[in-house]
Amino acid sequence: MSVTIYHNPRCSKSRQTLQLLKEQGIEPEVVEYLKTPPGADELDDILHKLGMEPRDLIRKNETDYKSNGLDNPALDRQALINGMVNHPILIERPIVLANGKAAVGRPPEAVLTIL
Repeated sequence: MSVTIYHNPRCSKSRQTLQLLKEQGIEPEVVEYLKTPPGADELDDILHKLGMEPRDLIRKNETDYKSNGLDNPALDRQALINGMVNHPILIERPIVLANGKAAVGRPPEAVLTIL
């Protein structure tokens, strides 16, 4: 089984989720998304797998959210996705992909449902 985690090593939930995967005997592909952010099409695909809209996955308390005008309710899906691609710190983490599905590791145990 191929498993990918969009990971931020500075985030405790991300570290806990990665550890949980390893405890399950899974060595996931680790994507440090702040260094290697997903492209717009990839992020759109992830959102579909999560069953979420972009605003559901945006970290609204980050400075980049308001300073880049992403709090504007008139912005469409593509504009929000582009904002997240250009400012990956805004993407909620961690995100785990497995078996054609995706889950946000908040709490970390939430990812077990897609394994």
